[in-house]
Formats: sequence, C-alpha cells, structure tokens
Amino acid sequence: MPRPALAQAGGRTLTVGVRTGPESIDPHWSTLGGHIEALRHIFDSLVGQDENLGLQPGLALSWKAVDDTTWEFKLRDGVKFHDGSDFTAEDVKFSLERIPQVTGPMSMTLYTKRATGAEVVDRLTVRVRTNGPAPSLPNDFSRLMIVSHRIGMGPRNEQFNSGEAAIGTGPFRFVKWEPRGDLVLERFDGWWGGQQPWARVIRREIPNDAARIAALKSGQVDIVNYVPATDVAALQRDSTMEVLVGDSVYVFNVYFNLAEKLPKPVKVDGREIEKNPFLDPRVREAMDLAIDRRALARVVFEGLAKPMSQLMPDNFFGSSANLPERRPDLARARALLAEAGYPKGFEVEFFSTSNRLPGDSALCEALAQQWSRLGLKVIPNALTGTVFFPASTRGDYSLQMSGWGTLTGEAAYTYGALVHTKDAAKGFGGFNRANYSNPEVDRLLEQGSAELDDAKRRALFERATEISMKDRPMLPIVMPQTVWAMGKGKFAFTTRVDQETLAHRITPKAG
Repeated sequence: MPRPALAQAGGRTLTVGVRTGPESIDPHWSTLGGHIEALRHIFDSLVGQDENLGLQPGLALSWKAVDDTTWEFKLRDGVKFHDGSDFTAEDVKFSLERIPQVTGPMSMTLYTKRATGAEVVDRLTVRVRTNGPAPSLPNDFSRLMIVSHRIGMGPRNEQFNSGEAAIGTGPFRFVKWEPRGDLVLERFDGWWGGQQPWARVIRREIPNDAARIAALKSGQVDIVNYVPATDVAALQRDSTMEVLVGDSVYVFNVYFNLAEKLPKPVKVDGREIEKNPFLDPRVREAMDLAIDRRALARVVFEGLAKPMSQLMPDNFFGSSANLPERRPDLARARALLAEAGYPKGFEVEFFSTSNRLPGDSALCEALAQQWSRLGLKVIPNALTGTVFFPASTRGDYSLQMSGWGTLTGEAAYTYGALVHTKDAAKGFGGFNRANYSNPEVDRLLEQGSAELDDAKRRALFERATEISMKDRPMLPIVMPQTVWAMGKGKFAFTTRVDQETLAHRITPKAG
C-alpha cells in the first residue's frame, strides 16, 4: 500500500497536486493566477478577498478615500514578518515603489498603475496618492503583495528563490522550491490569521492531468486542482473520492491581431499575403458566427462550462445585460467571408496555452475544427505558459487564445487592460494583445475609472463593454467551471471563484 500523503504523527502535512506553480518566489514577478496563488502562502495582500472576491480586511483593516486623489489605509497592528520584524506602513510604501522596478514577464503594475506615490502617516497608516479619482484602488490592492522594506531594492529572483529574500507575513514560511516541481512550506506560528493545522505544506506541480489524477488515487497527494472534465464522472462514482465543482471568473478569449502587418502572415491558396484579414470586421464576425459555444461547453468541457458573450461574468460590475448569447450561423459566416474577399478561406496559425487552465489545448483544437467549416485552415499550436506568454507579450502571434480572470470583480481591471488602447503613461492597455484601439471605448473607460458615483461608473463601463464586444477585437468563448478532487471525508474546503487552492483555507475533518 502507498504511504498516505497526510502524515498521522509528528505534525500534519498537506500535499496539494497543482497544474501550475509559481514563476519565481518573488511575488512581484508575475500577474499569473498560479503564481500569485502559490505565493499567497508566504506573502499577504494589503486588502483581502473572500471566496467570491468580496473585499475584506487583510493587512489593511480599513480604507477610505480622503479626497479625490488620496486613499488612506489603516493597517493591522501586531503583524510579524517571518524574520520576527514588525509589519508597518513603511513596508506598504516600499512594496508600491518596488513593483515598477521588477522586470518580470507580466508586470504587476497592472494593479498599481493608478498610484503615484505613498506617504507614511504613522506606523500603521499609509496614504496612497493617485493620478485622479481611483474608486477601484482597494480592488486592485487585493493583488498587492507586501514584502519587507528591510530587503531593499537589490534582491532579484536568485535571492527570492533561495529563500534569502522570501520573507513575508503569510501563514507559511518558505523552505525550498524546485521550479516545475515542489514548493515546500512550513507553518508560521506567528501568523496574524491564527495557527494553521498543517505543520508542512507541499505544493507539487504536476502539469499532466492524467499524472495528477494518478497521484491523487495513489495517495501521493491529498488534493488536486483543475480536474479535467473527462475525469469528473469517474471520480464522482469512486466511493473513496470527493469532487468539488465551483464557479470561476476565468474566460477563454480568442485574440485577433489588428496590427497593419501580421507577425505571422496568413496564406491564401498556399501563398503568404501582406494584407491582414482580421482588420476587416466581416472576417472577425464570420469567425465568431462559425463558433458553436454550446457544443464546445458540452463536448470539450463535459457540460462544465458556460458560453460567453463578454469578457466577465454577467453579474460583475460593468457587465452588460444587452449582449445576448452568441449562436452559430454558418450560412451568414460564409457569406461574410466571401464579401470580405476570402470565399475559399485562408490559412493561419493559432496559438494557445497548454497548461494554464483545464481544457485549453483541447479547446484550441476544437476551435480550429469549427473554423474549418468555413474553409479556413487554422493550425492549432498549444504551448506551455513559459513559452506562450513571453511570445504573446512580444506580439509574436497573429491569432491566439488564453484565459483571463476578472480577479478584482469589476470592469476597470479587465476592459482597461484588454481593450483600452495601449497607453503606458496612463496605465491602460497593458494586456491589449489585439492591438485594438477605439477612442470612444478609451474615453468611456477613462471616465469610468475616475467616476466616484457607482451608478454613473457602472453605466460607463457597460457602454464600453457593449461597443468593444460588438467590434470583436477578441471573442469570448466559454467560462469553465473549476473542479477539485480529494479523499472522501478528509477535508473541509470552500471553492473559490478565482480558482485558488490555499492551504490555509483547507482544514482536516475529524476522524
């Protein structure tokens, strides 16, 4: 019999099998969900979130707008870093100043772009100045991970990955990390949130879905995340297993590259052409109308996904009720493609992640098959995140797909990053992979981001949502649910819409 991962003596160990792990141990290195999820065990965020992304106290107990361009955060007293030093306002100020200096693959300035400076009022009070009214700043700061100012600006990945600079206030201390392997943590008894039942936590990165499920069944791990849809029914029938299904905020989106010149030209009749067909809205609409989202949700995700017509869940702040479900219409799609000058279609490479979210590579292939009904030859290429994301950031793809989660619960975050014109000075468009630009959408997003009246802000975001989704610079496809599996009756665990699997939110059941 295999030795169970949950130790029965000498302190409990929790071993979690995860699909993806951190990119480094520097919490400011990457915005990727798997990266932040892992490092939440070591570092705390300034503002907390419940399982539905509602804001709650974190290292900050309260916050308020002092004036139109200043937020004040009152900090939790008695918080200790893992080295025994006190957490103070200096650490918040330092963390805000450090983030722009970290040259990671996906900048955390996404969450700090509105901040222009921080002032230490006293040991437990910090004021953050903004570049105009910033009503969503507390939402953004739910992703602001705090590091100790005592480490200074010098440490880089090497110092964090070795543990030298990996000093947080979180529930667990860093022990060691093997990239693409195990992240080993030990309980920090001085955590402000209370002592945890797990003396040791191992987060084991197992990107292969079948191998992760096998590790669970053999007792090598206690819990696994991202159970593939094809395994859910079998696990539910297994009397030794417990399956939890939760809603998600992640949406798979297809991005058209709307640059004048494509990085990878399309081919017509086997020959490369200079023209970018995606600049023609008829081509984008045709490819949209060729997609059967219900079929994708049913076949690729075994029914554990929802067809999407916008970039966020319907109930999020700024979503529109005026965007109906998108249904396939092949006759109309073929006519539009012919009108655009491509009656026989064209050939294009299509790139996606292969290990970011469950079903990503299968969805990539399924979309290519659906587009083939238009006469398009779409060549699917599913790549690991370490290859895909840097290339995506460089603008290497003509057609791509990846998942995006609205992790702050409102439109300023998602639409400001994905559809606003790229504008580093204003802090917008940092993830606009489509190279989309619409001045009216920009105006609405900028006004909404600075509007303090909730009703007015919501209306501005809803209009920006409607215009951009009708322009189709990107196509929302489906929003998959998230599935976890574990030994039956062993753990109490509440699913989270951000898909995070946090050891300090898992407790052993008695018996």
